[in-house]
Formats: sequence, C-alpha cells, structure tokens
Amino acid sequence: MRTIQKCLACGRLQHPARSICLTCGSADHLENVSTSGNGIVDSFTVVHRADEPYVLARIRLDEGPIVLSHLVDDPDPRCDQRVHLIPTEPPVFAPGRHVPPAHRSE
Repeated sequence: MRTIQKCLACGRLQHPARSICLTCGSADHLENVSTSGNGIVDSFTVVHRADEPYVLARIRLDEGPIVLSHLVDDPDPRCDQRVHLIPTEPPVFAPGRHVPPAHRSE
C-alpha cells in the first residue's frame, strides 16, 4: 500500500480505492498516487486472541486518508506516535519516520 486514490476532479484523496469519489461523485477522474508512507497513530488496540499478542492501529497518513494496519517493533505503542510503512506482504507500520534515500544524511 504505497499508493492511495486521488480524484482529479476535486483533489480528494481516499483509501481504500473506490469506483467513485466520495466527495464529488466523479467516476471518470480517479487515479492512484504515491504516498510518503509516513503517518501518525490515531488509535490502537493490543489483540490478545492469537498465539502472540499484536497491535492493530488506526493510522492517519500524512496525506490525510486513514488506514488500519499492524504496528510492529514497538513494545510501548502510543497515540500521536510517528510511524512509517514497511513494504511487506501484508504491509505493516513501525515507529519512526521514513526518510527517502536521497534525503538521508550519511
């Protein structure tokens, strides 16, 4: 999930992808656009109904849309925490902010 849907008629970003824009109703002007993969945890829960507990988080992407995903590599999750996408299958998020390779300081 490195892309989200954008309506070219009104500019709205939405996830998951749909056959029409939820804002203006356009069906002819939808395209997928890349995301930064960064966001903030709005809410989360620790699920204990598995062999090993896991964190399910509601994440607001920097671009605006909200996604539900697992939060990994974090023993102490919290709301308002910065997270970044780890492109696995299925995609998951981890603490911190993704910095594209071209912007990293060595």
